[in-house]
Amino acid sequence: MISAQQALQRLQEGNRRFVSGAGRDGILYDNDRRDQLVAGQEPFAIILGCSDSRVPAEIVFDQGLGDLFVIRVAGNIVAPSQIGSVEFAVEQFKSPLVVVMGHTHCGAICATIDELQRPHGERSKNIQSIVDRIRPSIESLVSTPMWEDQGELIRHATRANVRASVNQLRHGSAMLEKLTEQEELVITGAEYDIQSGEIDFFES
Repeated sequence: MISAQQALQRLQEGNRRFVSGAGRDGILYDNDRRDQLVAGQEPFAIILGCSDSRVPAEIVFDQGLGDLFVIRVAGNIVAPSQIGSVEFAVEQFKSPLVVVMGHTHCGAICATIDELQRPHGERSKNIQSIVDRIRPSIESLVSTPMWEDQGELIRHATRANVRASVNQLRHGSAMLEKLTEQEELVITGAEYDIQSGEIDFFES
């Protein structure tokens, strides 16, 4: 298995191909690769991303079948099932890198900000549970000047939410915490720009 740094470099190179329009043709439809994977998989990275239809991890990183272990949930939040999924992939496949990827114009972030600005309690309890997981990471922004600047507020809230999810993965699991301390696992954060297609890794 490659190192975390090598895995990160592969993701960065793949995103550059995607942005430039030079992605590898047919990578997601490689019949030979599909046959090879019948016996097992060795994903080199784990991606915890948002369910937004504009942010498909394999495509924006220009990776193919078997390359990434992808977990998608609205708002790229971390709940026990997401921690368990990451633990499973790390334990089973020895993947050295976990990336929590948020994105611009995230509906879950906007819904949480709306809830903080105009509480209303009309959502289903399931949607509310997502908002409630995002809320603690951005409540501290309420008392800052950016609260009056919606664009700046959303930008900072998106990154704050990613950082919170990274922190939860690093410290919400004894297994993951031990592996990161032993430098056998790297958990980092990133933000995908849905307009430019570029991914910024900002949480080392």
